Amino acid sequence: MELDETFWNDLYIQRETGWDAGVITTPIKEYVDQLLHRNIAILIPGCGYGHEAGYLLHRGFTNVTVIDISTELCKTLEKKFEKFLSKGLTIVCGDFFDHKGQYDLVIEQTFFCALDPALRQQYVEQMYRLLKPGGRVVGLLFNREFEGGPPFGGTKQEYESLFLPKFTIEIMNECYNSILPRKGTELFFRLLKE
Repeated sequence: MELDETFWNDLYIQRETGWDAGVITTPIKEYVDQLLHRNIAILIPGCGYGHEAGYLLHRGFTNVTVIDISTELCKTLEKKFEKFLSKGLTIVCGDFFDHKGQYDLVIEQTFFCALDPALRQQYVEQMYRLLKPGGRVVGLLFNREFEGGPPFGGTKQEYESLFLPKFTIEIMNECYNSILPRKGTELFFRLLKE
């Protein structure tokens, strides 16, 4: 199975988006609520329907970039967030691994688990390139395995060995405030690029 633009376009066209919570999830919301500076550069890769971006924009954040490979989804996002285009929001339709930019914060919400596990080392390298010194990757990772995929799961030990060569792991713990369908299956993590 090729997890390419066609694969994701088909899922959005058929509305087979079982991963979509319909709102920003509690762990991400509570993290965002603690952020003091509204002008930091934020990237949300594999952004889906943009619930996190919408929450940030409505809270006054002024420099949010979302990226997704699905052209169908990007059209939906352009309509959904029309009033924020060029006024706090940038929508990039393309491949995360080709993206260039410098960010203070990357929000990870079901993007990592949607990628072929063979791309995980590339993910780490790209995150490192995209972050400014002192920047962070914050979000959720599945702390379980799945048959087939996507989603693709993993373990805390696997993630630590993957991220530690490039990042300081500030937090990687069982998530205490997951949404009900994911309760007991997620790790909340915060990585620092020194």
